[in-house]
Amino acid sequence: MKNLLRTLVIFILVLFIVGCSTEIKDSKGNEVTNDVIQVGIIQLADNGAFTDMREGFINKMRNLGYSEDKMVFDYKNANGDTATLNSICQTMVDQKKDLIVTIGTPATQAIVNMNSGIPVFYISVSNPIGAKVISDMNNPDKNATGTSNAIPVSEMFKLADRLTPNCKTYGLIYNTGEINAVTTIENAKKYMDSIGLKYKEAIVTSSSEVQQATQSLVGQVDALFIPNDSMVQSAMPQLAEIAKKAKIPVYGSSAVMVQSGALATISIDDFTIGGITAEMADKYMKGTPINKIPSVVVSDFTTVINKTTADAIGVTIPQEILVNAEVLQ
Repeated sequence: MKNLLRTLVIFILVLFIVGCSTEIKDSKGNEVTNDVIQVGIIQLADNGAFTDMREGFINKMRNLGYSEDKMVFDYKNANGDTATLNSICQTMVDQKKDLIVTIGTPATQAIVNMNSGIPVFYISVSNPIGAKVISDMNNPDKNATGTSNAIPVSEMFKLADRLTPNCKTYGLIYNTGEINAVTTIENAKKYMDSIGLKYKEAIVTSSSEVQQATQSLVGQVDALFIPNDSMVQSAMPQLAEIAKKAKIPVYGSSAVMVQSGALATISIDDFTIGGITAEMADKYMKGTPINKIPSVVVSDFTTVINKTTADAIGVTIPQEILVNAEVLQ
């Protein structure tokens, strides 16, 4: 009887230990031990710009000395679904990540709103205060800080006037659910109003609607301006192809948009902004409180031109612009 009781107690203890243990693995499926810094990386959707930002962050952290045996990255992509995004955020909170890195505004809002106590470092949030991610750029609160990629709207339209001076009406395609896109569009409309340009808007609620929205503007506009909108950017190759066939120039908000077929942009380097955010995370890891690490607006802009698109739609790029631009063939 005593042996039976002893066996039963041991069995119950084993079940308890197994049930209470939580195995955490990195993105490659390797088990992570408690002494390794665990970093979650979250984004709503995947596109070339976000990939460059993510790789810029990871590369800089490795260069700063956070080798694979010291820090692991658990990358999750919600594939454009907000319910999946919230689930990813909750899982990372449950796993008690040491840091969470977010790319873009929606992912940042989702995790910050959970008030998890885990420090958040965001990459490329155009309007952090408007998105209610923080309340003060110099003294960030809500346990979050990071980089902002404000779009140089006036410079964009000045470039457009030099490349395609006969464009008088612009089509604006964006998702009203992304505060970063809305902020950029509001700035664009204000600038266009000030110089007498006209515009027509096409609102989308998913990337699958982008092609139809683009097609609806053909014949009504002279050019397209696309803000920093992750949903639209995901469908940029299809948008650019429709515009190219209609001989409509497309001005984007990132170099990746130009790589995908837009005519031109004036934007930050996505890899660089990821690295800048990594430097901020490094400061935190070395003891600086997160509310003492100001959120920064990255403004090291580069003009990017797609020469193949220019040739296809019959636009001649002035030599004085080409010599100072990054030209994609």
